[in-house]
Amino acid sequence: MLLRRLVLATALATGLAGASVGASSAVPLPELPPLPLLSPPDSLTVTVSGSGIPEADGSWKLTCDGRVGGDHPAAERACERLEGFARAGENPFAPVPADRMCTQLYGGPVTAQVIGTWQGRRIDARFSRSNGCEIDRWENAEPLLPSVRA
Repeated sequence: MLLRRLVLATALATGLAGASVGASSAVPLPELPPLPLLSPPDSLTVTVSGSGIPEADGSWKLTCDGRVGGDHPAAERACERLEGFARAGENPFAPVPADRMCTQLYGGPVTAQVIGTWQGRRIDARFSRSNGCEIDRWENAEPLLPSVRA
């Protein structure tokens, strides 16, 4: 009895059930609905302080999940920039490697924190303009981060 059920279940799963009961042609199985997304949508909170520029300081939300959302002042361009990083396989949130030699330029006291989810990964990244490498990293992330050049 168990073997018979297994054979019948296998026939049903492969679309051969119709042929096994005498039908002249197999009936195709209905198309399955798409699987839900396995990773959460890109959703970030960007907080900037210490820039000395009132419109550059603040906290904004950004969602890039096929539709741009949130109150980020440059949401469309920020999502486009993040999509460019994703296509290139680059991580704009990776810290500067500890062994990298950086010029000792100071870009000011401004700092930023980006938290949330991007490309299915949890993000908690901090940015500053404390040396040449950090300035480059900040400017590479614009317009996600505001331009604070003097």
